[in-house]
Amino acid sequence: MNKPPLLYLVHRIPYPPNKGDKIRSYNILRELNKHFTVHVVCFMDDPHDAQYIPALEQECASLYVESQNKIWCLAKAAFGLITGNPLSLPYYASRAMQRQVNKLVNQHQIKHALVFSSTMGQFIYPQPELRVVTDFVDVDSDKWRQYALQGNLIKRWIYNREQRTLQKEEQNLCSRSAFSTFVSPQEAELFRQLMPTSLHDKIGHLYNGVDVSYFNPSGEFAPCEQPIDVCFTGAMDYWANVDAVLWFAQNVWPLVRQQKPDATFYIVGGNPSDKVLALDGKLGIRVTGRVADVRPYAMKAKINVAPLQIARGIQNKVLEAMALAKPVVATSLAIEGINTDAPAVFISDQPSDFADIVLTQIDTPAEASSSREWIIQNLRWDNALSKLPGLIKGTENQ
Repeated sequence: MNKPPLLYLVHRIPYPPNKGDKIRSYNILRELNKHFTVHVVCFMDDPHDAQYIPALEQECASLYVESQNKIWCLAKAAFGLITGNPLSLPYYASRAMQRQVNKLVNQHQIKHALVFSSTMGQFIYPQPELRVVTDFVDVDSDKWRQYALQGNLIKRWIYNREQRTLQKEEQNLCSRSAFSTFVSPQEAELFRQLMPTSLHDKIGHLYNGVDVSYFNPSGEFAPCEQPIDVCFTGAMDYWANVDAVLWFAQNVWPLVRQQKPDATFYIVGGNPSDKVLALDGKLGIRVTGRVADVRPYAMKAKINVAPLQIARGIQNKVLEAMALAKPVVATSLAIEGINTDAPAVFISDQPSDFADIVLTQIDTPAEASSSREWIIQNLRWDNALSKLPGLIKGTENQ
């Protein structure tokens, strides 16, 4: 039986699944392939990912990847200040991509589309016959509201403007979509509060999942030889992650080192910013940069931390540490949407309390097998995305 064609629009190449949004977008692709002939159209913002295009081509019927030049994208975004649009839209605007979308829809008689991230919605507006489901993932406009709480006067003005204008675009896209999904019930509820009542019934959630066979403490991966007490994993050019490790390094880590002068803190993730790189070598902090596999580091650490001060949605770094049966301490923002009572998952927003938890875990790490069991029972990818094909086809109501 032939599977119907589907257009999958993604703001970042969905492979390899090595950072938050790409983990979700890739696992969505795997689920879509079971039910559709998938045509992927995406951007690539990191030249390092070009090597993975051949592998991704094996996972879809067709693949269109457009490289982004950051300087040119920022110049396009600035044009949004004149038009009144959110800066995110012109940042991703592309006539070449629009032509490719139009070509695919006409050539393959595509009737269904999945839009991943609000910035990609602009490419489906010229195709009114498409049945569209949009996976917003997070409420991006609210991230900009959080960003506006920091920074100088000019930055706060830009971020507040982006929050207002992007929220309008989110409403437009939600209106155009047959259904809109988010990464957690909390995220979906926040979006409902921002939207007109008429849209509430077509807003729902699809949890993130974890590849429990990959993130398995008994799995096959090279052991880490370095002594690691505390570990943070994540893309280190992402503002929220940068902010998190800086907060931890400035407010928590000195308290830990007062009691444990030899304690080590590893920051593991690609493209570390200058501010993150400046931490390397100070007070037992090591900044690794891009690594082939985060599992050896997370496994070697006595405790993994997620000290995020800005966050939306569900944090994969927390789920992955839980799947590896490792203790985790996170801020309340970082744990939002993960409704677990696993005893080795700790929550703290105060530096002194956060430091006390870290110190206790360095001395005697908590037994965390129940964390892995909770993940297996609640957040496997095959269960998390099971309703998505029906939402796209219109045969499933959440």
